[in-house]
Amino acid sequence: MRVAVVAVLVALLLLATPLALGIQTSFFADERDELERVALAAAVHVPPFVVGGHVELPAHERGVDVGVYDLSGRRRDGSGPRRADATAREARKGIVVRGHVGHQLVVAVPLSTQEQVIGTVRASSGTAGVWHRVVLAWLGLAGLALVALATAIVVARRQARTLSAPLEALSAKAGAVADGDFTARAEGSAIAEIDQVARTQNTMVDHLTRWLEHERHFTSNASHQLRTPLAGLQLGLEAAAGDPDADPRAALTEALDQARHLQRTVDEVLRLARATPRPAVPTTARPAAEVAEGVERRWHGRFAAAGRRLGLVAEPGGEGLRIPDRTAEQILDVLLDNALRHGRGAVRITVRELGGATAVDVSDEGSPALDRRTLFQRGATTSPAGRGIGLTLARELAETAGGRLTLARSNPTIFTLLLPVAEPPPSHE
Repeated sequence: MRVAVVAVLVALLLLATPLALGIQTSFFADERDELERVALAAAVHVPPFVVGGHVELPAHERGVDVGVYDLSGRRRDGSGPRRADATAREARKGIVVRGHVGHQLVVAVPLSTQEQVIGTVRASSGTAGVWHRVVLAWLGLAGLALVALATAIVVARRQARTLSAPLEALSAKAGAVADGDFTARAEGSAIAEIDQVARTQNTMVDHLTRWLEHERHFTSNASHQLRTPLAGLQLGLEAAAGDPDADPRAALTEALDQARHLQRTVDEVLRLARATPRPAVPTTARPAAEVAEGVERRWHGRFAAAGRRLGLVAEPGGEGLRIPDRTAEQILDVLLDNALRHGRGAVRITVRELGGATAVDVSDEGSPALDRRTLFQRGATTSPAGRGIGLTLARELAETAGGRLTLARSNPTIFTLLLPVAEPPPSHE
């Protein structure tokens, strides 16, 4: 608003200053023209006179001094100085002379007869009256300028509000985001530049939200995947330490296998955290049956301790297909952990070939408590001990490897993991 008001003030100053000077010049020029008209009218009506003759002037308006002077400079009739001043003497040359004497405007015209100058007619008036009219005109001009300035202030306030309102709203949304409300989104406005800033801020908040969510998911994924292997490693070491007859070499070998599995788990979770939206196939691959056998061997003791049976079936044609081993291990760990915690009865892992892809089924004799729409949603769980992370993580892992994890059947429960067949490693001759 200050910018607009200053601009209007500068414009009014640049416009009013020459206009005020023009009014002053015009009023004084009009007054001189009027004096010249009065002097000429008097010169026309004054009869020829001789030295010592009587001269009579026609009537003229009040406030104007009109005098007739002979060639000697003596005033013969009218009002004005008794002797002709410089302006009146200059008019003897037969020209109209305009001058300024003190606070008076003076106009002198020659008085002639038979083409011979016999005297001069002098008309004068005070400048006070002219200045009075000039000041009145200036006051009127100042009033118009004030009206224009007031109008400009009103318009500037409206424009300033139009500009500041969306900026204030944008600032409020930015403050809400800074306070942790990542659902705050800036609204559009009628001003293209501010609207562009709002869209840019919304895009930035969307990216920040995704990044923070990605970080939170990474933390929860890592804790979920590492919890079970760490617990197994701890139990194995505690059992070996508590049994004086236990073979320490076997305990160390098992601990080393668990540590390697933990390393692969960390690598896979980190790979998922860095994964782009497009599928990223891991670099290592092994036969599907070999991967499933390693997973079954790791989980067999836990199912046996729970009084449940865990089996592995590799159908012909599917056992030799190569799949992303680390991704498949993590997904199968999640499915077996889910079956152990929430399933019932015997659990079976089936490896088969399905339309050029590798299908790995994990089935048990129970049925899921959640429906298909919420089963894979993060945080969806019916158990107080569960956090609803495992199945969501397993599906994300499958998608980053270019595969798919689905609930093939609800009763009994069958989860099917489809993975693309990896290319065999190049042979070295």
